[in-house]
Parts: sequence; C-alpha cells; structure tokens
Amino acid sequence: MARLSTTPDTPVVVDRRVLVGYDNYPAAQRAVDGLSDAGFPVEYVTIFGSDLRLEETVTGRVTNGKAALTGAGGGAVFGAVVGMFLGVFTSTTMSFVVLVLWAALWGTVTGAAFGFVNHFFTGGRRDFASRSAIVAGRYDVLVAASHLDHARAVLDGGPRPADTVVVEPAPSAGPYEPGLPRQEGPSSRQRT
Repeated sequence: MARLSTTPDTPVVVDRRVLVGYDNYPAAQRAVDGLSDAGFPVEYVTIFGSDLRLEETVTGRVTNGKAALTGAGGGAVFGAVVGMFLGVFTSTTMSFVVLVLWAALWGTVTGAAFGFVNHFFTGGRRDFASRSAIVAGRYDVLVAASHLDHARAVLDGGPRPADTVVVEPAPSAGPYEPGLPRQEGPSSRQRT
C-alpha cells in the first residue's frame, strides 16, 4: 500500500510550468499516467484545475410523499442496524430476527414521519432534489521547471487520447524568485 509522505525529503516545487492543458480531468489524469508509465518522476507533476464552477444537476421533483418514502428507507436501514446490534445480546435466533424486524419497522415509521414533516415545513421553497459538484473548465498539467524539457519529450513520444481537446497554455509570469522585492502594480501607485 502506498503511503503519502510529508517528511523533509519530499520535494517542494515552487516554480512549475504548464506542460499541457485539457478541457477534462480524465485527459489530464491519462497524461500524468503516461508520464508515470514512462518512468518520469511524477512527484514533480501537479494537475491544476482552474475556472471553477458549481454544477447542480436536478434529479427530480420532491413531494411530501417522496420525502416520506426517502425518510422511510433511511429509517428502515438505521432501525435494522440498531436491531442487529441489540440482537447480539439475545439468546435465540428467533428473538434476534424478531428484534431486527421490529427495529426496522419502527425505523421505517419514524423515518417516514421525519421526512414528511421536514419537507412539509420547507413551505415549497425547494421542491426538487439535486446533485452538486465543483468542476473546472480547464485542467493544466504542471511540471517543475527543472523537469519541463524531459516531461515534454516523454509526452510528445506517447500516444494522444482521441477524445480530448488540448487547451493552449496561459502565458507564464516567469519564475518565482522569493528573494526579490515585490513590484507595485499600476493600481497601487498614487496619482500626483
């Protein structure tokens, strides 16, 4: 099993350059996998997502009945688990089964009641179910500047996935040099 290490011998990369950019995450992941398969030291590689946005996919309408049914399902599972835990302390198989079924029944009734009441008191403000995800519009594969030429040679020698769109890299601001003083931008200068 691979372990993540945060020891002092782990390289910390500050100056990273764009190797290639894609419009989807699986393509960026395949590019890094290709580098890894070729023996490239992937600890110098980062997948960087930018242009983040929230996507909420509506999965259906929620009514009081559907809310009660969903609550009943969750309550039944919870009740069955509690019943199994308590059933461990019984002496016969029949009493174990009866206890699990009884707890599942009460969990179903309680879950349905809570689901109904919870949805009823929202007053129709959110009558739909949805699934949310944060996605990026662009995925750049960044490599340490010292390894950029080697990574380009490896990536150019491998096959390109047919279902991807390579995005042009953004212009670089140059290397990061922590010893240099920061320059003031035009908005921070005082007008005279």
